[in-house]
Amino acid sequence: MTLGQTSLEEIFETQIRTLALTLRPGTVDNYRYMTRRFLSYLRSHFPQLRQISELRRDPHLLGWFRWLSEQQPPPCNKTRIGHLFRLRRLLDDLAFNGQPIQRDLIRGEDFPPEPRYLPRPLSLQEERLLQRELRRTGDLYANALLLIRATGIRVGECRDLPLDCLRQVGSKEWALHVPLGKLHTERLVPVDPEARRIVERILTLRSSLPATRLANSQGFLLPRRRDTRNAIVKTLRSALDQAAKRAGCFTHVTPHRLRHSFATEMLRLGASLPALMKLLGHKDVHMSLRYVQVTQQDLQREFHQARQNAVHSHHLPTLAVPKEIPSADLPGVCQALKATRHLLEMYRRQQTNEKRQRRLQCLDKRLLNVALELQRIQTEGK
Repeated sequence: MTLGQTSLEEIFETQIRTLALTLRPGTVDNYRYMTRRFLSYLRSHFPQLRQISELRRDPHLLGWFRWLSEQQPPPCNKTRIGHLFRLRRLLDDLAFNGQPIQRDLIRGEDFPPEPRYLPRPLSLQEERLLQRELRRTGDLYANALLLIRATGIRVGECRDLPLDCLRQVGSKEWALHVPLGKLHTERLVPVDPEARRIVERILTLRSSLPATRLANSQGFLLPRRRDTRNAIVKTLRSALDQAAKRAGCFTHVTPHRLRHSFATEMLRLGASLPALMKLLGHKDVHMSLRYVQVTQQDLQREFHQARQNAVHSHHLPTLAVPKEIPSADLPGVCQALKATRHLLEMYRRQQTNEKRQRRLQCLDKRLLNVALELQRIQTEGK
């Protein structure tokens, strides 16, 4: 690199500092981590690359894509999508600001398919076992986990709940005030008397703690042992994991699965999709629609159970088929055509091949048109 040239590291860092003016600190850290990995790859595989104008889709970008997928263990598709999205954002912004960068270095076909995970609510048996164990434990963090299950809030939102999180919104209606969280939004989540009692128990347990435990917790419902927000989340995860093991749960339980259980229960009880979006704090309806797919399993189970419990089968009414050929007049032809259509429909319903069923439906439509035409002829002849 000659005197006066700016290194790739300096170019990318300058742009990241610009992004830091509007993005959250955690998001900025993700940009820096991705940039370090990308530039480290370029230094090791293309040491002759010195200027950003020399950057090419092939071999530089395509080589990095292959390098990412060949790591052991390989990063999941969601991680790779994040890396590609951030690098494309940086390259586009640099090009907009006048850097000599080629266009279309990263294209849509470079992104791997996005994983579509369904929510994993707890089974009814696991629900009973876990809630019984959390109530039996009864400490501060057990009650915080019960509050997550009762309201469907995220574990990070529970961590940041204020002391006055309970708000009266009507003569007998109360709600939990969830402050700005993951999606930069705040909301009021309706609560029932049980959720209010859980908050009151947390406040009582909190008041019995020594002053040293509350030194860094002014204004927060949950005390902070150290001056860090992530310590509470780790403590809640650990407390839930231990409670689930003591309760004998069959699967791994995380705080987010309590949120999934809340959402699934709300749908089963009849909550609408827009209401569920408000309760969970979703911005995109597609996130809430995943819970509808979960409850589809319940629908399938109840449908097949109802079929098995059916005692009497329901037979379609039969149409008498003439044993002899009707007279060769219009009424006789109409009668024979009606019987033929009935037999054809009975035969169609016995078929399991969808293609054959559709062909038989087409034939029935033709016979119907013939029958209608015969009726017109019969009407005109009167």
